[in-house]
Amino acid sequence: MMEKDKTEARHKRHRRVRKKIHGTREKPRICVYRSLKHMYAQLVDDVEGRTLLTLSTLHKDVREKLNGSMKKSEKSRILGLVFAEKAKQIGVEKVVFDTAGYRYHGRVRTLAEGAREGGLIF
Repeated sequence: MMEKDKTEARHKRHRRVRKKIHGTREKPRICVYRSLKHMYAQLVDDVEGRTLLTLSTLHKDVREKLNGSMKKSEKSRILGLVFAEKAKQIGVEKVVFDTAGYRYHGRVRTLAEGAREGGLIF
């Protein structure tokens, strides 16, 4: 029962934040999701309703740079670096960061820092 309440509260926070944050083609939104083992990130254009890029720690390009003994936060940093590299390839440099109702710390924060290191501006 507690897990359902936590998930519901996160969804509520996400809806509240999404009223203010919108992605466009020039400045899309990075939306993150974190499961117990993996991190997922999407680049979304809300005006057209399209996902421009999606990447996770399960993706082949990210897996090549990971090793099994890394912490989850280190894996999310590498995901941020690869995500920034792929985003620049499709012509995106400025983004809006959407934490999807998660607190901005831990794996969410390291993913954002990795994306900034990779060259994304937000």
